[in-house]
This record gives sequence, C-alpha cells and structure tokens, in this order.
Amino acid sequence: MQAVGVIPSKKEVGVLEHSNPEIRHDDVVRVRCLEVGICGTDREICTFVYGQPPEGSEYLILGHESLGEVIDVGSAVKNIKVGDLVVPSVRRPCEHQDCQPCRAGLQDFCATGDFVERGIKARHGYMTEEYSEHEQFLYVAPKNLRDVAVLVEPLTIAEKAMAQVWLAQQRLPWVKNNPQGTPRGKGLKAVVLGAGPIGILGAMKMVSEGFDTYVYSRSRKPNPKAALVEAVGAKYISALDHTVDELVEMVGNIDLVYEAIGVSSVAYDVLRVLGNNGAFVFTGIPAPKPPIEVDADLIMRNVVLKNQVIIGSVNADAAAFEAALADLDVFVRRWPETIRAVITGRFSIDDCQSLLLDKAQGIKNVVSFT
Repeated sequence: MQAVGVIPSKKEVGVLEHSNPEIRHDDVVRVRCLEVGICGTDREICTFVYGQPPEGSEYLILGHESLGEVIDVGSAVKNIKVGDLVVPSVRRPCEHQDCQPCRAGLQDFCATGDFVERGIKARHGYMTEEYSEHEQFLYVAPKNLRDVAVLVEPLTIAEKAMAQVWLAQQRLPWVKNNPQGTPRGKGLKAVVLGAGPIGILGAMKMVSEGFDTYVYSRSRKPNPKAALVEAVGAKYISALDHTVDELVEMVGNIDLVYEAIGVSSVAYDVLRVLGNNGAFVFTGIPAPKPPIEVDADLIMRNVVLKNQVIIGSVNADAAAFEAALADLDVFVRRWPETIRAVITGRFSIDDCQSLLLDKAQGIKNVVSFT
C-alpha cells in the first residue's frame, strides 16, 4: 500500500510502498486512514534535522495528526468496534520497568528518554492507507466531529499545557476561590504567541476557559488568521505594528502566556513582561540557530520577585486527548464555521511533496486518503 515518508540516508521525501498492517496481538485494532494533518514537525523531519526510522527500516513513515476508521479488531478489544472513528496518540512508553511515568501511562513525562513516537522517532507514523495500533492508544471520536477530528492531536498540546497551568496555579486564591459555574480563567489575561494552528486552537481553548485572550503574531491585519482569532472573541495584535512593551501596555498584567511560535527571540522578549504570579508555557521547539541575547538578570529577578512559573510542555497523555475531543465538540457548537476554517484544504497523497517541502501555505493542510 502507499505511504508518505522520508529516507534519511538518501535525503529523499515522497510516496513509498509499505506493507499492509496485521493484527498480531489480541488488543490490536486495524484502522483505515481517512486523513492526516501536516504540521511543522513533519516539515522539519523532511529537512533531516531529526526523524528516526524504526530499527531495520531505511525509511520513516510520517504523520502523527490522524483520523481513521476501524476496519478490524482483535479478540481482546473491548471498547472499540468496526466502523468507529478513532484518533491515535503519538508517544509510546519506554521499556524500562523503573520509569515510573511510563509505567503509569504518562509516557509524555518519560524519565529515560527512550520512548518512541509514531511518525517521529523509531516508529512509523499514520500517513499511510492503513495502520494497526493497540486499543489503549486510540480514542473514539463522535461522528459529528468527522470533518474536524483531525485537529484533536494538535489541540492536545493546549489541553496538556492548561492542565499543567491549573495544577501550578492552585497556589493562588484566584484558582481556589472561583465561584461554581464560573470559567476558571474569567478575569484573567492570556497572551498566545503565534497564529498558526497550535496558536489558534490555543486561543480557542483560552477563550473557552474565560480568559481575556490576545494573540500576538507577526502578520498585519487584515489576514485570514487574524479573522479566525477575532471570530472566537480573542484580540489580534501584530508584532509588526506593536512592540512587546506596547503589547503589555494594551493587555495589562499578563497572567498567562501560551507560546506557540517556536521563535526564541520573541518568546523571551515576552517572558520579560510576564505579569505578577504569571505562568509562561513553552510548547515550541526552535530549529538550531545561533544563540540570542537575553536579559537574563531581569527575567530571573521577575521569576523570583513576581512568583512566576515557567512550564515546558511536550506531547500529550490520555487525559489530554479526552479533553481535546470534549473541547472540539464545544468549539463545533460554539464556532462551527471558524473551527472548520482552521483546515485550509484537503489534498491527495500526490500533493505530499509540495505540502512538505514548499513554503508553508494557509493554516492547516490535510492529506486525505478518501
């Protein structure tokens, strides 16, 4: 069957022939791939800065933002049936028995670094006609989310990040004393860095949590990303028109920064103006570049004197996938046209090289296998 992948030893990207999946364990599910989102990680793997094929394979199949339909199940599968729509997770636990996070199902916090990731590290991804997966790593998507469920995996980034923020901010009265039924972020200010898919989905999450939400991104208005941001009730501010110092004057005390840009110079400039008791979440992974200058003394003083929290967040656990499915349903009911517009276009497998290698266009592009 056909698949999209890379051959690092030859620095090649394109359509490959891959063997059909099999059900080799009783708890395994066979899935027909419906569509796979293209993300920055896929594009970076295609520059060969990272990306590791499975042992014994010269190629790595790409794709980790997937939606599929179940076509067969093993005899021990309990909660998934043929015909279900499913979204798979990405990271798989390491094999070390003394790795407590992995043994607890929290492989996103793997303590050894020997995890594998589908489509990224030592395990084939989902950009293929069919694949097989253990039931525990699949999440059933309601049929009403068919046209947007491919966004679940990127949304999990915001879900996990916010779960960590709320845990950290339990130290503050404004978390503990929220009246029942009041959104947890009501009365607080959030700044999202970047208006790509991760940033836009993050902004939707912040707005739904009740935050007064601002998205700080490069492009000037009007542009399609700004239109989507403002359609959900967030405010869009262009970095070309307003400096970081002007940003903080417009926002006021910044309670939360959700970094979704992967540009360290911008991220650390905004970290400089994080407010009292604020939380800053890094989710981006910058490409290797020369070092930047940072006012480390000021940042360190602020972290200490303003009781700030800095959190790094990567990958996602089961709770984040379940939360993403629930929130995506909320987004569809609250902003039906906007959430669908995050997907710029659906393309055939024949378009994979241009999607992966040419300059990125639009917001979220999807490879469709149907």
